[in-house]
Amino acid sequence: MTPGQRHQTRTDYAEITASEPEKSLLVSLKRSGGRNNTGKMTMRYIGGGHRKMYRIIDFKRDKFDVAGTIETIEYDPNRTSFIALVKYADGEKRYIIAPNGIQVGQVIAMVQPLLLK
Repeated sequence: MTPGQRHQTRTDYAEITASEPEKSLLVSLKRSGGRNNTGKMTMRYIGGGHRKMYRIIDFKRDKFDVAGTIETIEYDPNRTSFIALVKYADGEKRYIIAPNGIQVGQVIAMVQPLLLK
């Protein structure tokens, strides 16, 4: 144990329940490879690497008055938090940022906020 490791914390990956992401919520991240809009190489030593897939996250959470069930909790390589796959009662699936303590099978519902004048 060194002084740099004394207060170190680690993520527990035991709560992850899926190893493969939902394919309908994936898009490919485009990389320039160091080229500009005409295709000319303008930056050296950029390019290659593993192809990255981005998970589409529902940040707005605008699906009101529809109950959703947590299907899986997944690792997201593009952010430091886990993500949760929510399947709503109407059949739609969305990813949300997984709050602490959320469990698979838990039911969530967003209530329409009151608009005050």
